[in-house]
Amino acid sequence: MTVSTYISSLVQYGVNCGLIEECDRTYITNQLLQALCLDSCEPAAPAEMPLEEILKGLLDDAVARGVCNDDITSRDLLDTKLMGILTPPPREVRKKFTEAYRESPEAATDWYYHFSQDTDYIRRYRIQKDMRWKTATEYGDLDITINLSKPEKDPKAIAAAKNAPQSGYPKCLLCPENEGYAGGLNHPARQNHRIIPLKIAGADWFLQYSPYVYYNEHCIAFNSQHIPMKIDRAAFCKLLDFVTIFPHYFIGSNADLPIVGGSILSHEHFQGGRYCFPMEKAPVEREIRFRDYEDVKAGIVKWPMSVIRLDCPNQERLVDLADKILTVWRGYTDENAFLFAETDGEPHNTITPIARRRGEDYELDLVLRNNITTEEHPLGVYHPHAELHHIKKENIGLIEVMGLAVLPSRLKGELAALEEAVLTGTDIASDPILSKHALWVEELKTRHTFTKENAKQILKEEVGKVFAKVLEHAGVYQRTEAGREAFLRFVDAVNQEA
Repeated sequence: MTVSTYISSLVQYGVNCGLIEECDRTYITNQLLQALCLDSCEPAAPAEMPLEEILKGLLDDAVARGVCNDDITSRDLLDTKLMGILTPPPREVRKKFTEAYRESPEAATDWYYHFSQDTDYIRRYRIQKDMRWKTATEYGDLDITINLSKPEKDPKAIAAAKNAPQSGYPKCLLCPENEGYAGGLNHPARQNHRIIPLKIAGADWFLQYSPYVYYNEHCIAFNSQHIPMKIDRAAFCKLLDFVTIFPHYFIGSNADLPIVGGSILSHEHFQGGRYCFPMEKAPVEREIRFRDYEDVKAGIVKWPMSVIRLDCPNQERLVDLADKILTVWRGYTDENAFLFAETDGEPHNTITPIARRRGEDYELDLVLRNNITTEEHPLGVYHPHAELHHIKKENIGLIEVMGLAVLPSRLKGELAALEEAVLTGTDIASDPILSKHALWVEELKTRHTFTKENAKQILKEEVGKVFAKVLEHAGVYQRTEAGREAFLRFVDAVNQEA
C-alpha cells in the first residue's frame, strides 16, 4: 500500500470521527505531508483499516526514508504529531464539552472520553493488550491487571534520553503546558492532548483522562498551578466539590507522603472515573459513632487496609468530621500498635481519601496510612514486605488501595514461563529470572496439583491472593482482635478531641 493511501486513510479517519470536516481535507493533507517530510501526495482512495494500521504504515515509511528512528519513543513522537494535526484546537473542544454538559454531566464526559480515544491520546489498541482478571477473596473480588499499554523504552532510547538536553518546561507531566506540547526523548508528545477547565472549590483546575486507562473513564483532575500534593481540609472540600460537578464519577487523592503516596507528589491532582472498585462494594463491618457528629453515618469497612467510611447529605458536616479525623491522625501515636506520628521530626501519618455519591448522600472513605521504615522493612512497615516483592514491590497508591492491582509488565512473561516450568518439572530456583518465585511456587505445590488444564488459572488466582496480602501489609491495623482493638483506640482518641 502506498504512503498516499495511508495519508488519505488518515484524513478520512479524521472526517469519520468528526475531528475535521470535509472542507479541511486539502489543508490537513498538506499539514501531514509537511510533518512526514514529503513534497507531494498522489490522489488515492482511502482504505478501510484500523487507526493503528494506518499509523504503522506511515511510520514504517518514515523510518525507511530516515525521517524517524525505529524505536518506540521516536515512533510515538511522530504518530502523536500526526494525530495532533487532526485534533481540534482547545477552544472548540471546550465549547463542545460545555454544550454537552448543559445536557448532563454524563453526556459531557461520554463525549470527552470518546474524543480522547478518537484523537489517539488514549491508544485503544494498546489498552486492549492489558491482562485483566478478578480473584475472589474474603474482601470480595479483587481486580488484577498487568499493565502492558505503557510502553517500555528500549536501552537505546534510554541512553538517548539521558544525553538529551534537560528542560523545565513543562515542569511535570500534569502541568497545563502539556496541552499541544511536541515532547521529546525525555517527555512524551502531547499535540493531541486537550484539557477541560474546571472551577473546584473556587480554584482553577483542569480535567483530562489518563492515557493509560487503568479502569473505565480513568480521569485526572489537576490544579492549574504546579503546587505539591497536600491532604488537608481544603482537599476534602475539593473532592466533594468534584463529585457535585460529576456525580456519576468517584474521585480520590493519593496520600501526600513518600512510600504511601503516588508517583507524582509535586503537582496537586486527583484521580477519578466511572468505575465501581472492590472497596466501594465492601460493606461496613462495624458501625462507629463520632461525638457531635451523630448525623454522619460512620463505620469501619471490611477491607484489608484500615478504612473509615463516612456518609452524610451535608458536605460541610462531612468535611468537618474528615478534617477532625485527619488532624487527630496526623499527631496520633500508639506504640503498642507500632504507630508513630513522627520519628526524628519526620511525619509518618496521612490519609488516602476517596469521595463518591450514594444517591443524595456524599460518601468519604478515609484510608489511614503510615510510611515509617525500619531495618527489617526499609521500604516501609506498611508496604508490601519482601516476601511479596516477586509479585509487587512498588508503592501502594490510590488505585491499588481501592482494590485494583496494577502489576508490572514483566509478570506476563514470568507467569507464562512459570506455567511451563511447573508442568515440565524445571528447576525454578536455578533460573536467573524465575528464581524469585521459587519459594512461592513450592508452597503452591503443597496446595495444588498442577495440570496442563489448570496451571494458568491457578497461577492467576494465586497472584490475586498475593495482592490481597499486599493490601493487608499496607493496612496500619492488622485484621486481628488486637488490631481491631487498636483501631477502636484511635476512634476513641478522635472522640476525646474537643
